[in-house]
Amino acid sequence: MTSCVKDSFKLHHHPCILGFCDYMLPLDQYPVGYQFSGDDENFPLTNLRFVGLMSMIDPPRASVPDAVAKCRSAGIKVIMVTGDHPITAKAIARGVGIISENSETVEDIASRTGVPVTQVDPRTAKACVVHGQELRDMTPSQIDSILKNHTEIVFARTSPQQKLIIVEGCQRQGQIVAVTGDGVNDSPALKKADIGVAMGISGSDVSKQAADMILLDDNFASIVTGVEEGRLIFDNLKKSIAYTLTSNIPEITPFLMFMVAAVPLPLGVVTILCIDLGTDMIPAISLAYEKAESDIMKRKPRDPVNDKLVNSRLISMAYGQIGMIQACGGFFAYFVIMAENGFWPRELFGIRQYWDSKAINDIEDSYGQEWAFHQRKMLEYTCHTAFFVAIVIVQWADLVICKTRKNSIVHQGMTNKKIIFGLFFETFLAAFMCYCPGLDQGLHMYPLRMTWWLIALPFSLAIFIYDECRRLILRRNPGGWVEQETYY
Repeated sequence: MTSCVKDSFKLHHHPCILGFCDYMLPLDQYPVGYQFSGDDENFPLTNLRFVGLMSMIDPPRASVPDAVAKCRSAGIKVIMVTGDHPITAKAIARGVGIISENSETVEDIASRTGVPVTQVDPRTAKACVVHGQELRDMTPSQIDSILKNHTEIVFARTSPQQKLIIVEGCQRQGQIVAVTGDGVNDSPALKKADIGVAMGISGSDVSKQAADMILLDDNFASIVTGVEEGRLIFDNLKKSIAYTLTSNIPEITPFLMFMVAAVPLPLGVVTILCIDLGTDMIPAISLAYEKAESDIMKRKPRDPVNDKLVNSRLISMAYGQIGMIQACGGFFAYFVIMAENGFWPRELFGIRQYWDSKAINDIEDSYGQEWAFHQRKMLEYTCHTAFFVAIVIVQWADLVICKTRKNSIVHQGMTNKKIIFGLFFETFLAAFMCYCPGLDQGLHMYPLRMTWWLIALPFSLAIFIYDECRRLILRRNPGGWVEQETYY
C-alpha cells in the first residue's frame, strides 16, 4: 500500500471499514498446528501485502437515540459493553448518544491539547472507552473509579467474564443494574444483574433462561417504555394508597373524642364500613388509570432503601395534614347539626354516660328542652350521616389532589374519565344511603337537609388550595424543605 493510499484511507476512515492483507508464512517457522495468539502477537504484522477494503454497517434502530436521551433525562446511566473494536464501539456510541456530542475521552483531550495520553487526568474526561485488555489488568478499585468518575462509558473487546466484572462493579456502587444480551456469552452477566433482559427474536435459549425478562421485539426503546410504565404504575399505587389512607383519620378521631371527651359518638361503625367498602372503592381504583405526569421521565431513580411504596412522608401527608383537615370538616358538621338542634358544643363534653342511658329521658339541651333516649339517638344517627357525608365531600378534593404528586391539576387536567365517574359514584351512593327509605332502620342513616351537605365544602376547598400551594413550592424550590418533608 502506497503512502498516498494510506493517507486517503486515514482521511476517509470509517469505523466499519475493514482492511485486508496477506503474508506468506514460512513453513519452517510456522508449521501446521502452530498456536497463534492475538494477545502476544507471535506472528508478523509488517511488510504485509494489501489486498483490499470491505465496508459494512449494521445501523442502530432510529428509535435508539431518543430512547438513550430519555434514559439520560431519567437519571439512568447507559453503559455500552461490546466485543467490537474500540474505534467501532466509540463511533456507534456517539451515533446513538451514549457518548454525547460534546463529550471527550482521554484520547480526544490528548489529541486536542497535543500532549501524551499519560499526561491527561482521566477525571477531566466525561467519556471513557475501555479496552478489554486494559480491563483485564484493572483492580476492583480502578474499575470503581472509572464507573464513578465517568458518566459515559464504553467497554470494547470484552469477554463474558469481563461483562460479569462490570456488572459487579456497578452493583458495588449501590446501583440497580439491568443488562441486555442475546448470546450464550451474555448469560453470566444476565444472571448476575438485578434485571436481566434477553432478546426474544435473536436471543439464544441459554440467554432467555438466564434472563428475568424477554424483549419480544429486540428493541432497546421498548425497555425505556417499560421503565416509564413501571414508574407510572408505582406512582399510581402511591396515589391510590395516599387517597385510601387519608380517610382513616376522620374515621378514627370520632372514637377518640368519644372516649377522651365523652361526647355522643360522632360517627358510627356502620358509616365507617359504608366509606371503606362503598364510597372510597371506585375512586381509589380509578387512580390506577391516571396518565403519567409530564416529569415522570425527568426524575432521578428512586432510592430503593428509603423510598418505599409507603414511606414516612406519605404517612405524614395522609394522616398529619390532609387527614386532619378532613377530620375538622367532619367535626364541624357534627357540631353544627348538634347546635342547630339545641346542643351547643360546650354542652356535649362529658355527657356521654347520660346520653347513652336508656333510663334517662329528660336530658336538657342548651335551651332547656328535654330529650328522651329515642330522640337523642335519632339526632345522633343524623350526626353520623352528616359526618359520613362530610367525609365524602372532603374526599372529592383528596381524590383530585392525589392525581399528581408534583404537577398542578391545571397542567394535568381532568381527562381521566374513571376518576370523574368515581366522583359521581361516591356522591350518588352517599345520597342514596341518606334518602333511601328503610335505611334509617337498617343502617341508621337518616335524611339530611340540603344545607347540611354544604357544611364541609369550605374544608374540601381548603384541601385543594393547600395542596396546590404545596406543589407550587415543590416545583419552584426543588430539593427544599417542603420537598424533603412532604414529597412522597
